[in-house]
Amino acid sequence: MTAKCILFDLDGTLLPMDTDTFTRVYFKLLTKKLLPYGYSPDELINGVNAGVTAMQVNDGSRSNAEVFWPRFAEIAGDRVLDDRTLFDEFYAVEFQRLSASCGFTPRAKEVVELCRELGYRVVVATEPIFPLSAMESRLRWAGVDPESVEFITSYETSCYSKPALGYYRAIADRLGVTPEECVMIGNDVDEDMPAGDLGMKVFLLTDCLINRKDADIDRWPHGGYDRLQSWLRSLEDSES
Repeated sequence: MTAKCILFDLDGTLLPMDTDTFTRVYFKLLTKKLLPYGYSPDELINGVNAGVTAMQVNDGSRSNAEVFWPRFAEIAGDRVLDDRTLFDEFYAVEFQRLSASCGFTPRAKEVVELCRELGYRVVVATEPIFPLSAMESRLRWAGVDPESVEFITSYETSCYSKPALGYYRAIADRLGVTPEECVMIGNDVDEDMPAGDLGMKVFLLTDCLINRKDADIDRWPHGGYDRLQSWLRSLEDSES
């Protein structure tokens, strides 16, 4: 079946970065922002982590945002529900400093533009644990205009997290296509490649490869950005 939609992971794919460094700086900035309002670092770190864990096991019955905030409040107190504007301010201001903790490659914009030139619909299929405003910021850090993609997964619109097949199925349903009409491109063996189990074509980008279980990656098309661009062009040729 002819591919119509290209799904890109963000962290480690369009945005080369070290997740541990990003997380450490994220919590440093968040605690500094909220400390004057009576939040302790432990409350914030434990609360956010608990909320993220809840999103990672979401069963699809509620959005990730609807799962995150009550779980966060169980740790940090119900006041977080009244202070959500403070978190909005954080993502608008302090969060932007995290761009310095991320890498950058011009190849990200190049490959997105190539997909658009080839006539594909482009989606950013990133782990939906942040609000859309944060996702859009991170995409800009990668050099990609959020307006140039059709859809970005976020905690407001997603009811699953990777690697749940429901996450990938929901994207296809939203786009009005079958999984077989989608291509998933990512750098994480455990989180991105399961899209293939749903019938999506997959490509494993190895520039920032995450392969926790040392899986044999030869089972999937894989390589760096040069190989990815060649593969996308050959995909187009094979389906024309």
